[in-house]
Amino acid sequence: MGEYKMNKRNRTLSGFIMHIMIFLLILPLLVLVVWSFSKSWPWPNIFPQEFGLRGILHVLDPSSRALKSLLLSIRLSLVVTIVTLILSIPAAKTLGVYSFKGKQFIKMLVLAPIIVPPVAVGMGIHLTFIRLGLANRFIGVVLVHLIPCLPYGIRILTDVFEIIGESMEQQARVLGANSIQTFTNITLPLIAPGLISAGSLVFIVSFSQYFLTFLIGGGRIITFPMMMFPYIQSGDRMMASAYSMVFILATLVVLIMMEKAIKSYYSTKNYFYL
Repeated sequence: MGEYKMNKRNRTLSGFIMHIMIFLLILPLLVLVVWSFSKSWPWPNIFPQEFGLRGILHVLDPSSRALKSLLLSIRLSLVVTIVTLILSIPAAKTLGVYSFKGKQFIKMLVLAPIIVPPVAVGMGIHLTFIRLGLANRFIGVVLVHLIPCLPYGIRILTDVFEIIGESMEQQARVLGANSIQTFTNITLPLIAPGLISAGSLVFIVSFSQYFLTFLIGGGRIITFPMMMFPYIQSGDRMMASAYSMVFILATLVVLIMMEKAIKSYYSTKNYFYL
């Protein structure tokens, strides 16, 4: 009886903590939604004094070019995500499966782009891209986005390869599968959950880039964050909140579509673990 009460008390406490955490996560989003439609919300009023649609209408207005920049940001981030995953798979497999000297050092080195602030290396990258003719171009922005994105892709997939190993691939080779068949039918399905996680994080990192895009894009490649940040800095909370809501919704929609696309592809192939 005492043990039952203890378990019930623990479940109640866990449920209470979970609800508090959900509330703390949802509350800022609710405030953001309210600010998107608020003309005036002075302190210390609990509720806004005036409501309006200026922010939403501005985002949806074709003359504002907000939707055009949003589509460009999505296209850019998708390209960066695909390229990052292509480059991360062989690197992650090498770090996760094979043993060699200096492996731990290389693992630490992979995280260097995250540790070193982009401002410290941004100007050097910009000068190099100008000499190579990559500045102010879409391909240049894609390449510079790889710098902060690759560490996340490699690190996540390295952990995945450390877990799955290469025993299943060896079994496929013993049964006569070539390298391409082994990769497409064994490796990719096994790391699909890791690809979803890595791809989601890489997309978010690329989609939210501001400084590197501004520096390498030179004002010609105008992404959605580049249009959103000036409103945040100016203190126009209605416009900043409207842009932030579109930013969050666009990210969620793309990530959900990516996950469903990958899962539906493998479900048609009857891969039981997805």
